[in-house]
Amino acid sequence: MSGFTFTIDGAEISAEEGQTIMEAADAAGVYIPRLCDHEGLRHQGGCRVCTVKANGRSASSCTEPAAPGLAVESETPHINKLRRDLVEMLFHEGNHLCPICEASGNCELQAMAYRLDMTEPTKFPYLEPCRAVDASHPDIALDTNRCISCGRCIRASQDVDGKGIFGYVGRGIHRHVAVNAPALSDTDATVADFAISPEVCPVGCIIRKRQGFERPIGEREFDKAVIGAEIERKRDE
Repeated sequence: MSGFTFTIDGAEISAEEGQTIMEAADAAGVYIPRLCDHEGLRHQGGCRVCTVKANGRSASSCTEPAAPGLAVESETPHINKLRRDLVEMLFHEGNHLCPICEASGNCELQAMAYRLDMTEPTKFPYLEPCRAVDASHPDIALDTNRCISCGRCIRASQDVDGKGIFGYVGRGIHRHVAVNAPALSDTDATVADFAISPEVCPVGCIIRKRQGFERPIGEREFDKAVIGAEIERKRDE
């Protein structure tokens, strides 16, 4: 079996053996929201924003294999409400002050909230964590108040950079990203690391010093197009 088809919201999608639902959807120009998944990194299935119904069963589309004849539901009121609730909880679990954040306009969490019509998070209580900012490194700062536990920096550091600088500490609601040393300055992290690149961290957690607010309003990543637009444009090619 090399090639086959399945459906997403009734539309026929071509897929290759070994592809996940998300990979096949991306290739077909069908965007499925995601936060923890990133091209080039192993799939984690942690954020659950990419949840779909596959033959009536909930599954993370970034880890669920595509299969012949599979009927996938993605853009339904029920699923989008689930995604919106998940994104809303991420805002409430951290300290996301968008108007003063240097990642504003380039932040995937913020952009996902707009895409899902979440503009006034009021359903859950704010936890307001108090986490110290690690600015000990000469070129990099780490503000885990903004961390959404996507794990992208962890996988990038382990699998691409071969350093393993980042990892989780704590459990449950208290879990957050930390470094493998007393402070960031004690690690071998550099701005050349893939894990430190702006494309890896979806929020403003990993900060490159002296580079904040470089792109003016109107030229930021999500000023002209919603998140996922680069995938949806494939349908017009």
